[in-house]
Amino acid sequence: MSDYVNVTELFGCDVFNDSVMEERLPKKVYKELKKTIEEGKELSPEVADVVAHEMKEWAIEKGATHYSHWFQPLTGVTAEKHDAFITAPKENGKVLMSFSGKELIKGESDASSFPSGGLRATFEARGYTAWDCTSPAFVRHDAAGGTLCIPTAFCSYTGEALDQKTPLLRSMEAINTQALRLIRLFGNTTSKKVTPSVGAEQEYFLVDKEKWLQRKDLTYTGRTLFGAMPPKGQEMDDHYLGTIRQRISAYMKEVNEECWKLGVTAKTQHNEVAPAQHELAPIYAPANIAADHNQIMMRILKKVASRHGMRCLLHEKPFAGVNGSGKHNNWSLTTDDGINLLDPGKTPHENVQFLLVLTCILKAVDTHADLLRESAADVGNDQRLGGNEAPPAVISVFLGEQLGDVLDQLISTGTATHSKKGTILETGVKTLPDFMKDATDRNRTSPFAFTGNKFEFRMVGSRDSISECNVVLNTIAAEAFKEACDRLEAAEDFDMAVHDLIKEYAIDHQRIVFNGNGYAPEWAEEAKRRGLPNLPSMVDAIPALTTDKAVKLFEEFHVFTRTELESRAEIQYEIYAKAINIEAKTMIDITTKQIIPAVIRYTTVLADSINAVQAVGAIDVSVQLDLLKKCSALLKSTNSAMNKLSKAVAKVPEIPEGRERAVYCKDTITKAMEELRTPVDELEMLVDKEMWPMPSYGDLIFEV
Repeated sequence: MSDYVNVTELFGCDVFNDSVMEERLPKKVYKELKKTIEEGKELSPEVADVVAHEMKEWAIEKGATHYSHWFQPLTGVTAEKHDAFITAPKENGKVLMSFSGKELIKGESDASSFPSGGLRATFEARGYTAWDCTSPAFVRHDAAGGTLCIPTAFCSYTGEALDQKTPLLRSMEAINTQALRLIRLFGNTTSKKVTPSVGAEQEYFLVDKEKWLQRKDLTYTGRTLFGAMPPKGQEMDDHYLGTIRQRISAYMKEVNEECWKLGVTAKTQHNEVAPAQHELAPIYAPANIAADHNQIMMRILKKVASRHGMRCLLHEKPFAGVNGSGKHNNWSLTTDDGINLLDPGKTPHENVQFLLVLTCILKAVDTHADLLRESAADVGNDQRLGGNEAPPAVISVFLGEQLGDVLDQLISTGTATHSKKGTILETGVKTLPDFMKDATDRNRTSPFAFTGNKFEFRMVGSRDSISECNVVLNTIAAEAFKEACDRLEAAEDFDMAVHDLIKEYAIDHQRIVFNGNGYAPEWAEEAKRRGLPNLPSMVDAIPALTTDKAVKLFEEFHVFTRTELESRAEIQYEIYAKAINIEAKTMIDITTKQIIPAVIRYTTVLADSINAVQAVGAIDVSVQLDLLKKCSALLKSTNSAMNKLSKAVAKVPEIPEGRERAVYCKDTITKAMEELRTPVDELEMLVDKEMWPMPSYGDLIFEV
């Protein structure tokens, strides 16, 4: 691989994007396809056949031999089935390469083999994948050769959504309809579409592959279940934005190139706070494309790491004692002609449309705080949220000094008459330029922060799909916009009505605004006083999916049915219980087969040493004896805790599936796991390193 990379030539070279379509498709077919993409017009079979043929020819030129409907079931990862382009051999034994419009538009998969929450029984197997023509197809190159990947939605034979993409596309239609209503009220007659625009900042850890292979907890669960902290962690703040090591730089270079080939706009990369932790952020894209790109990015991060003798860890909390990883979901609303509805302008107090959009979003987040919290619910996130490294489990909105002041004016007087301006930042050094600083600071402790012209939802877990949180954001905003438009469209005096509505929403939902330190323990008490929900765990958050309020919201905008919501709640409970059960069984396995035997060997060596020294004469062996007693006592505690955990795990099959089993795992299994970890981590600090059966935290996060 050469050092020089022509990014403009490389970017999108393996994507069937707009420029490729315009070049290869007949003009009439290209126009028809663009209407489908931009206006949602139905695609005729004739047009689909032409598109499929040209897509196949292009893919073959790129080295593809197979095609795949690439979709995102509720497993947390993507899924695909590869079909070759070849047809049945002719009489002469030759085969042709074929790909029809029907094969492009529709595929079939076994729906019963994916999580369905009871929507599909084992004998009810049929499920369909449907082409999302708004997200470009691409050719992926790997050990299997070239594969044409076609982004698709996945639904059951009876039409229920079994994936992440389908509800996301539904929610995008909902927000588009209601946002267009809103901007029409302010005289905008030219914009034809409003799209949620998303940029997802991806955090991850890198560890050496050989060390990873020696940690069964990492290989089975994605996180360390045992591990004592090394003498140094992240307390020196020397890793964040520090010089990137050469090994990591080479890895990042290849990651960028792989992303660019597939049209993923990898933009910003840097070291994160914890040792061995890094971040990669793309440029914004429409929400469904951003979700697809994030899945592509995560796959590339893992694939390239393997090539460089490393493993990429996407778990939210792979190491205790240092920061975990999240995925900051930056969300805004943009028209097809480039207007950002969340851009306050230079004088936000005069921007009435912006103030209405802003207060509608405050209303949406306040009304559905539990639902937004649930959208970031994940087993790994339970170890991350609220730990002075990530937002707390309480949803609040940070507006900053400028918008906070405007909101205070609206609440106190009913009218905003001024906006705070940015001032000149004077460095005090003559050779450094003075420049205008922003009108407000940032707040990294806020779960939902306004950051200039967008909202940053910082709760999402690093391995999660961003689809779920954007489904919620789009739908709750659509509801707030609809309620506002219903009132304003019926108003006799629009200017007075919109003024009153902005004031009403600002007053009624001011409790959701918090510009202080979200890590402070006082905030939890203040949030409780305000009546804000505090849902510390995934199991606590899941019920938000099936409240009457949530069902009404999603059914009104045709995003989910009650049945689909109930199925997703069941899937969440099942995922939680299974994940905790796997972690517990892994702890038992490691303790039984590795830790206890290692400690026995060490204590035996200690005992033999004591006997050997005493045989020489009256020599003081108090240090050895003390160490032997400590190790033996901790070994006994370890064995006792392991037996307790084993008994708790053995009871899991007796607990009814669903919420009851998930609650049992949260309240009983996780507690027993912590009780086992404590003596094991203490033993790691005492036992000879050469005899400890796995690499330490220091080995993993500092030797990569």
